[in-house]
This record gives sequence, C-alpha cells and structure tokens, in this order.
Amino acid sequence: MKAYLLPILAAATFAAPAAPAAAPRPLLGSSGAFDAQGRLWVTHVANGNILLQASEDQGRSWSAPRAVLPQPEAVEASGEARPKIAFGPQGQFYLSYTQALAKPHTGNIRFVRSTDGGNTFSAPFTVQRDRAQIGHRFDDIVVDAQGRIFLTWLDKRDKEAAQAAQRPYRGIAIYYAVSSDQGASFGEDIKLADHTCECCRIATAIDEQGRVHAMWRHVFEPNIRDHATAILPASGRPAPAQRATHDGWKIDACPHRGPALAFDSSGQRHQVWFTGANDEGGLFYSGNGKLMRLGGPQAEYGEVVAIGKRVFVAWKEFDGTATGITAKVSQDGGATWSERTLATTQGNSDHPHLLRHDGAAWLLWHTADEGFVVRKIEE
Repeated sequence: MKAYLLPILAAATFAAPAAPAAAPRPLLGSSGAFDAQGRLWVTHVANGNILLQASEDQGRSWSAPRAVLPQPEAVEASGEARPKIAFGPQGQFYLSYTQALAKPHTGNIRFVRSTDGGNTFSAPFTVQRDRAQIGHRFDDIVVDAQGRIFLTWLDKRDKEAAQAAQRPYRGIAIYYAVSSDQGASFGEDIKLADHTCECCRIATAIDEQGRVHAMWRHVFEPNIRDHATAILPASGRPAPAQRATHDGWKIDACPHRGPALAFDSSGQRHQVWFTGANDEGGLFYSGNGKLMRLGGPQAEYGEVVAIGKRVFVAWKEFDGTATGITAKVSQDGGATWSERTLATTQGNSDHPHLLRHDGAAWLLWHTADEGFVVRKIEE
C-alpha cells in the first residue's frame, strides 16, 4: 500500500466577537506490538483512518504515519475501544477494529491483514456474520501457537431478541470467531457467554498449554458486575464460564473499565481489575493466592503480562497534578513485588499497554503532550 502523511487540520478561527473554535480533542486510543525482528508497531486513528507507524529503536524515532484503510471509516478509538495489532507465527500482520455505525452504540467488527510485513494490506471486511445494525463492539484479538486467530467482541443480538420477545435479559453477550487460514476468512460466530457488561473491554491470554482464555466483566444476578473467565476452543462449543472475582459490586451501569489477564509458565493465572464495591473503588491484582490493591483511589486501567515466572503489572493514576504510570514487578510468580514510576504527563492520555519483547516487558503509552512513550521495565 502506498504510504502517505495525512494533512494536519488547523483549528478554525472566526471574526470577533465570536471566540475561536476549539480544536477537536485528538483520539488517543492506540495499541502496539513488537514483531519478530524487534520493530515496534503502533496504531492510532485520525481523520477516519487507522494510522500505522513503526520504530526500530524502541520508540526513540518513528516512521511516517501510514493509512491502513483504502477509504475513511468511523473507527472507534477512545475509552475501552481502539484498533488492535497481532502477529502470526510467520510474521503475518493482523489488525482488528470496531467500525462505528450511524446509530449510537452500534458497530461492526472489522479485520485487515498484511502478508508482506506491513507493506500492503488487504481490503477490510466485517467478521461477525450477524449483520443487523446493532452493537458488535469492543473487539480483542489473539493468535495462538498454531497461527489461529481468535477475535472476541461484545454483541447485542441476544438482548435485541429478548426485548423483541419481551423477555428480561441482563447486559449483552460475548461472541468470538476463529480464523484457521491466516485471516483470509473466519468461521461462525460462537457465543461464549450471555450477560456481559455492555462496554468494558475484554481481556484475552494464552496459557502454558496453548489454550486461549477470555476474561470480562459479567452481570451476575440480579445486577452484580464482577468478572468471569472461560476457555475459547477453536472448534466445538465452549464450557460454561467460571466466576473470576467476588467483589459483589452492584451497579446499574457500565463502569467502562475492563480487566487484564496473563498466565505464567507454571499455568498460574494473573489478573487485574477495577471494582467499586462497598464504595471503595479501586484497582486490584490477584495471582499466586495473593490479593493486592494497586495504587490509591484514582488508580485505573491496569495491565498485566507474565514472562516465565516474572509478572509485570502497570496502571494509570492521577495525583491531582499529573497522570503517572506505575509498575510493580515480581520475580517469583507474584509472591513478592517491587514498585517504580515509569512515566508521567500533564495532559490527556490513553490507557497504558504492556508489551512483551526479547524476554522483557515494555510500557507503551500514548499521550497528548509527549506522543508515544516507550519504556523498558527494568527489573
């Protein structure tokens, strides 16, 4: 695909007495991943297109932004939604995103791929087979060791059917689809669970046996918004979901704060989540039999990765003056921890992301003032 720079839109000004129009707030929703050659790729959104950039020096310099889509689309890139990057075993480049439709809170799950190292991309296509103009949003993507692509998303089709039949239905549902041909096509829509929260992100991770797991905020009866987890089989029907947190948070709204999930080399699950139960809102980690609060009352948007028995946790927190990213590191599977500050900013910022590369964990953080911040998490 031909690379090009998108034009910068200047803020419009008007004659007195009208004040100048404010420039639109930039979309900071982003994601990133290292490829097998050590290049760091990031995506973000501007002017209705997904922009792709790469760095060969761990974020010190970047290639010019390159548009991925042949035509602009309404791409969701704020809050819990943003385009996602994943790589296949032979370097295939995969990108998923949510296309917003005209009606509020509706969308399609879309996918593009590159088989030549990101030089060109296929035309985007819609993954979910249900084409009703309802909510199919908040996608997540993961590729297993066999090269199969698992795409998960939140889906309103079952809620719409229940409402049409005048039946009660808590929340919405979580669905997924699998590609076994390097993203050329996807199989059927498979329902993983009913009764999920409407707009908290999904977390997916692969365990030591190569199985794909998902974790999400679930709406337990009557309206308790804790978390559930389940294994996603590549074929056949998934087993019932299991409860993953037991906070008992009763709230008739979506908190817009999804969980994070990782597995270490022993198969131990490590998870981070937000809860407001008992009016004690906060961010928590559990793993290795340990429950640990992260940061103070402003801590949010936690991430976790595991490399062997080493576990890395990071989160975003505003201290009244600046927003910072704090990390905790465990060398022993979550038994003991050290803590350090990774970065701060005075302006707006996206959620932090933790990436794996060359046996180390890295922070990727998109800020309005500093751009993309990349930090290796020293141990």
